Amino acid sequence: MTTLATVPEREVAVAGRGNARTERYQSWGRYPKAAHRSVTKIYWRDELVDALRRAEPASLLPYGMGRSYGDCCLNSGRDLLDCTALNRILDYDWETGRICVEGGITLGDLLKVIVPRGWFLPVTPGTKFVTVGGAIANDVHGKNHHRAGTFGCHVKQITLYRSDNDPVVCSPAVNSDLFQATIAGLGLTGVIGSAEIQLKRIGGNAIDVETLAFRNLDHFVELSAASDQNHEYTVAWVDCLSGTETRGIFFRGNHAEKNVSYRSIKTKIPFPFPEFVLSRPALELFNRAYFTLKARNPGFAIVHYDPFFYPLDSVQNWNLLYGRRGFVQYQCVLPPGDISAVKKIIAAVSKSGEACFLAVLKALGEIQSPGLLSFPRPGLTLTADLPMRGNRTLALLASLDELVLANGGRLYPAKDARMSSAMFTAGFPNWTRLVPYIDPKISSSCWRRVRSE
Repeated sequence: MTTLATVPEREVAVAGRGNARTERYQSWGRYPKAAHRSVTKIYWRDELVDALRRAEPASLLPYGMGRSYGDCCLNSGRDLLDCTALNRILDYDWETGRICVEGGITLGDLLKVIVPRGWFLPVTPGTKFVTVGGAIANDVHGKNHHRAGTFGCHVKQITLYRSDNDPVVCSPAVNSDLFQATIAGLGLTGVIGSAEIQLKRIGGNAIDVETLAFRNLDHFVELSAASDQNHEYTVAWVDCLSGTETRGIFFRGNHAEKNVSYRSIKTKIPFPFPEFVLSRPALELFNRAYFTLKARNPGFAIVHYDPFFYPLDSVQNWNLLYGRRGFVQYQCVLPPGDISAVKKIIAAVSKSGEACFLAVLKALGEIQSPGLLSFPRPGLTLTADLPMRGNRTLALLASLDELVLANGGRLYPAKDARMSSAMFTAGFPNWTRLVPYIDPKISSSCWRRVRSE
């Protein structure tokens, strides 16, 4: 077995109970806050067997980097298994691009190894600070969904650790029902000990990017339709606070056959910002300035992949910008063919008086994901970050739910912190097919909420 990882000496796992150590295990949105009973760090895959079998029923949840925005990575009042030390590369074939890794390795660490060898992730979300296990459990998608589908489309095999069995190998051909339940299974079917992934061949570390301004959402639809055929990556920033004509910036790009140098300039948010920093007037000024800057400088550029895919990763603790109460990210997908529902949602955010710091719009493609609870489907997905301001924020989100539901849409569980059981079951009718495959020792705050347990 070939490996690129340095394997450390065996260490003793440490558990914390109700102290500062457990309190740092939160979600990226920092809402809702969780108080975990204990956290056990796992260093070796064989430790998973004992940890799962010793656990009480419905008491455990595997935890990676905590980059989910809501509570799908939380298990308040119960226990976590920190799997981030399961970060080894187990096997690889640089001729075919097939690689086998432990579930706790991050996409960022994987990129450091594969990009110099001419390979890239087949699908990547907007941060590289997520684990492979988390990418599978949430079946993440990216700017190339119209070309490549979700991350789960490129997972060839999973070794799953469960409390009621020896480690189980599952794939599209072997234990396929369990495989289908584990992709986008929110970590409920077991702990992903390892996974085999098919990488994407590239000719360099650069991306050839074109930046375009759009005047309104109808213009966005035109740009998106015109871009999908010749561009692997497409996405748009939307100014939700610009009034009736929602303007924005459209980005489209392809891998370039060249390498460019890149030095990341790291910044850090040292503490939670006061709430007035992200006030509505302040964000209107920021959005206006950002749009003006980009609109005045359209055109082409060749950039390193890192700032193109992961622009916020250079700002450490950027989630603290939203203050002590944290923030919520609202992501929905709406069926294709009619942008009026997206217009209504953006108008509702604009009229609410809430401050929307970041909004992203993307057309999703036709490729079917293997996961029972996979979020993407054909249509438009809109993402909006909102500071948590208590009941007024929750009231706005409830009104958005009504619009999404009325137009045949659904929400992304990986980003959600508050959708109702009714909203979940309407959006994910396959949830009943997942239930038989849930490990009896595993549960989460999210699952108990959406199932009203």
